[in-house]
Amino acid sequence: MGRVAIITGAASVRGIGWACGRLFAGEGATLALLDLDAGAAQAAADALGPGHRGLACDVRDAARCEAGVAQVLAEFGRLDILVNNAGVSQPHHLMDSTQDDYDLVFDSSVRGTYNMSRSVVPHFRRQRSGVIVCMGSVAAQRGGGILGGPHYAAAKGAVQAMAKAMARELGPDNVRVNALSPGLVETDLLLGKLTDDGRARAIANTPAGRLARPEDIAGACLFLASDLSSFVTGTVLDVNGGLHIH
Repeated sequence: MGRVAIITGAASVRGIGWACGRLFAGEGATLALLDLDAGAAQAAADALGPGHRGLACDVRDAARCEAGVAQVLAEFGRLDILVNNAGVSQPHHLMDSTQDDYDLVFDSSVRGTYNMSRSVVPHFRRQRSGVIVCMGSVAAQRGGGILGGPHYAAAKGAVQAMAKAMARELGPDNVRVNALSPGLVETDLLLGKLTDDGRARAIANTPAGRLARPEDIAGACLFLASDLSSFVTGTVLDVNGGLHIH
């Protein structure tokens, strides 16, 4: 209630980022949704209700991340939560991927998380509080084998490692950092990438008996972003219905 959150990669109303925004807004937060297209981002923000903001931001660009954070602070006067959700998934196998594929996946997930986190940390340090939630993947936990290729699994593993390292570094500033590790989620990223047989196998291998919905990931994100997890930092929280148990 009363907190301001930035969520990156949140323009799709069928995506994890927007689902997190909807849940946060329902609990009384004000949202700034960042995505590549300003119009799509504002439309997604409008769908949350009045008072929320959509902004254009390419998280691969450090200057644009800093400008986006500055605009949020100027408009809302505070910032409490960052959800590093932006990223690109690719199913390409090792020898089917290109250097451009590698750059796109790593830059959107790893560089984007790095840039956005660096943009909010000075403010969080000044106010002696703040929460960062990063979006990993079960692909990093399992070594791929889901839909993303090796470069995707490696990028999400880097995001999860970065979250742990930031948690250790920023703990003395009263800033918590955690990561989520979703399994297969029913979002636009899944469309066209999973055959009916593949879907049936994935469900059969998941003890919960279904694929995740964006709302499932949003609930875990709300926990990590709120005071319910005030003594949780440096963790990677699996949200995969038991697809990967370790």
